[in-house]
Amino acid sequence: MKFVIVGFGRVGKRTARILQSEGHEVVIVERDAAKADRAREEEFSVIEGDGGDEGTLEQAGLDTADAVAGVTGDLNTNFSVCVVGEAHGCRTVLRVSKEVSDELYEKYADDVDEIIYPERVGAAGAKTALLGGDFNVLADLTESLSIASVGVPEDSPVVGKRVVELELPGEARIYAHGRDSEPMTIPLPQTTIEAGDSIAVMADPDVLDSVRAQIRGEGATV
Repeated sequence: MKFVIVGFGRVGKRTARILQSEGHEVVIVERDAAKADRAREEEFSVIEGDGGDEGTLEQAGLDTADAVAGVTGDLNTNFSVCVVGEAHGCRTVLRVSKEVSDELYEKYADDVDEIIYPERVGAAGAKTALLGGDFNVLADLTESLSIASVGVPEDSPVVGKRVVELELPGEARIYAHGRDSEPMTIPLPQTTIEAGDSIAVMADPDVLDSVRAQIRGEGATV
């Protein structure tokens, strides 16, 4: 698959590296010359310019991309990326990097396919650690792991269980959880899984299908 990542900062860099390690085609759009050079050093295809500009995104091959992510530190730029991406038929991912009102958050959620909020996830992880949780969220996210979001159907055997009770294949671990139509956050140890929830997991690519099957109740034992 082909992905266009706008922004080669902390979030964009890690995302691009993981996608590249899994064999996907990744194009970086970055306006900062030093960051663009670092992306080239890592053998990414790079378009140097304003990611919020449609012409720049077209140079990155948006017409042939499967998805585009605006992951810069500027919300307006990221939203512009998603607007252009949607017009070109791409799946769109928007990074929110600061607190926004519920009304504004819902507006963005309606206009893009996915919203990621790294700062909120980091804060939730710290809270979990302080309350005695055992989810090591970010330190274990390496290029050898894949991440996936799995929906929990009504007949799943994980319904009614606490997240800490799940024993997943291959040392896979849950790193985020969300109720139906709500943003995903790091779950507390006592969080109970309900039908319709979404569970985000980190796992070795070789066991990811088994993890999905177990959560969905497709012939696996929980």
